[in-house]
Amino acid sequence: HYVRYQGKAIFASKGTLFLNKKWKWYLINLWQYFFSFWTQPRRIHLNQLANSCFDFMGYLSSVPKSPLLVKNQMLENSFLIDTRIQKLDTTVPATVLIGYLAKAQFCTGSGHPISKPIWTDLSDWDILDRFGRICRNLFHYHSGSSKKRTLYRLKYILRLSCARTLARKHKSTVRTFMQRLGSAFLEEFFTEEELVF
Repeated sequence: HYVRYQGKAIFASKGTLFLNKKWKWYLINLWQYFFSFWTQPRRIHLNQLANSCFDFMGYLSSVPKSPLLVKNQMLENSFLIDTRIQKLDTTVPATVLIGYLAKAQFCTGSGHPISKPIWTDLSDWDILDRFGRICRNLFHYHSGSSKKRTLYRLKYILRLSCARTLARKHKSTVRTFMQRLGSAFLEEFFTEEELVF
């Protein structure tokens, strides 16, 4: 399998380490002699997914140690086949995304939400819309993650940061502002998938 994104490329193959090293040299020779694309062989790394994970397109991907057991059963002949497969596990890098939110001043470096004072000049609707759009974009991009806990943590940070920004604008506390606004405040942060249920 071959994937390319923003100057990074990943080749995934099944087999032994020796076979993968052989493929590496075949690809280097192909690139250099047929396409005149000179590369440094030491920049090409071979990693076994069972032992490590890799960062690609905002996900941390790995193959977990415990294989997934799939059972196939035919009703007529009544036999059972146990097939062990290993699935690719993709997780969202929490510390990286919280670092990005901290850099954009939505939270502190440890993930505690703070207000966005520069947005207090905007209308309430614009503030809600901006926070909601950021939250929906994060959820849509990282919806392929197998573990959603980090996404819910990011949603909490953005929701509380929005509440603190609006409370700062209206010169009140977050608690009184949330009581006054009610459930309409929460609806802006729901994605389409969550509204269906």
